[in-house]
Amino acid sequence: MSTPVAYTDSGDVTHWIAGSPTAGRGAGVQTVWNPASGAAARRVRLGSEADVDAAVAAAAAAQPAWSALPPVRRARVLNRFLALLEDRRDALAAIITAEHGKVFSDAQGEVTRGIEIVEFACGVPQLLKGDYTDQVSTGIDNWTLRQPLGVAAGITPFNFPCMVPCWMFPLALACGNAFVLKPSERDPSASLLMARLLQQAGLPDGVFNVVQGDKAVVDALLAHPEVRAVSFVGSTPIAQHVYETGARHGKRVQALGGAKNHMVVMPDADLGQAVDALIGSAYGSAGERCMAISVAVLVGDVGDRIVPLLAQRVRALKIADGLQPGAEMGPIVTREARDRIEGYVALGVEEGARLVVDGRGCRVPGCEGGFFTGGTLFDHVRPDMRIYRDEIFGPVLACVRVNDLAEALALVNAHEFGNGVACFTGDGGVAREFARGVQVGMVGINVPIPVPMAWHGFGGWKRSLFGDMHVYGEEGVRFYTRQKSVMQRWPQGIGKGAEFAMPTAH
Repeated sequence: MSTPVAYTDSGDVTHWIAGSPTAGRGAGVQTVWNPASGAAARRVRLGSEADVDAAVAAAAAAQPAWSALPPVRRARVLNRFLALLEDRRDALAAIITAEHGKVFSDAQGEVTRGIEIVEFACGVPQLLKGDYTDQVSTGIDNWTLRQPLGVAAGITPFNFPCMVPCWMFPLALACGNAFVLKPSERDPSASLLMARLLQQAGLPDGVFNVVQGDKAVVDALLAHPEVRAVSFVGSTPIAQHVYETGARHGKRVQALGGAKNHMVVMPDADLGQAVDALIGSAYGSAGERCMAISVAVLVGDVGDRIVPLLAQRVRALKIADGLQPGAEMGPIVTREARDRIEGYVALGVEEGARLVVDGRGCRVPGCEGGFFTGGTLFDHVRPDMRIYRDEIFGPVLACVRVNDLAEALALVNAHEFGNGVACFTGDGGVAREFARGVQVGMVGINVPIPVPMAWHGFGGWKRSLFGDMHVYGEEGVRFYTRQKSVMQRWPQGIGKGAEFAMPTAH
């Protein structure tokens, strides 16, 4: 692993509009914290409706010329951006660790997953190819093409300040749209580095813009008549608000919501492999992942065998500043988020779950002011408990005991969320039955975090996704374009007089 260099810029985080940083017209500012030390690191300027208007105007002005470029020329800009991202990967990862708190190796992995989406977007000339039918009717040819929407917007969460924006803007730009990004105000600095790299890659000014802010900026984007599409990732209540509000304003919307990802462990599973998978997926990034495993469904007698092994590993987690070598889990993003997570631990005790490992009150030497909590492990959790139903979004793993695969499937399928799920087993028949029968959008068989690769697309089911299309992959291309069908006939095929019947092939 590369040796990280801490990100220490203390200047205000601004907007990026029409190719330049700008303080904007909004009067509000918000503190950006260093989660490891608990100290204020910098401030972010919160945008206003006027800032959204300025960004959208810049995007709308730049989009026609950008969309008129041949797709291969747009792809060349993205290819240069790809090289710059790879060159600045560690600098971007250091920014993420400084403001989010995740360990540096995890931040590097996040940037790499973002890079993979850019790589996919560089193939847009192939992805935009249409269909053609010669002689669809006498003297008539028919073809389809996909054209950009215009201005698209992305509203992204704090937990992946590089990767999730890269789920959106590379494909939107490759397809010929302009883009306005509203990143999380908790860790906003990565957005500006990506904006500068896009400019260095040759992206025309105004095609990519960033407006920092809170709900006021989100609502302004949802209502703006020039914004044709909105992509969102966050909690389910806000995802539903974004979807309903955007649709009411006539926009195309994809809104990814919350999760409560289960991992079913069958009695025949490799226990060592299953324990490693649960520890990494439940406690990696301090559980602040939409694909984190937060429920272990223990089938038959495997519970008695695996819970002691899990407890031993949870107690041994190396919790430290994410820049420290060997750190396995860093701090929570804010003090308020840490307190909310620990409140759920107290609630689980009140509800009657068995608290096997209590992560509350974690103290890291040298980082006493940091927003740390330890790993928490519950056993004998029931489906009626809030620690089972709610998305805690922290390093809390709830173990539920069931008798067999049918009961495990019924449990998973009854949950309101359907984002990701995993099953660990050595039985191919069990794996096939599980994969076919589970009502979840992304499924792992002996894979704890089944995040699809760039060309497959990401998205959940049920209340984990509002909208019809997943992000990135070919679904992303469809989201950021609309199909046009052209039927063509030339004069030599005309001369029969007016035709009042629907054209057919007969």
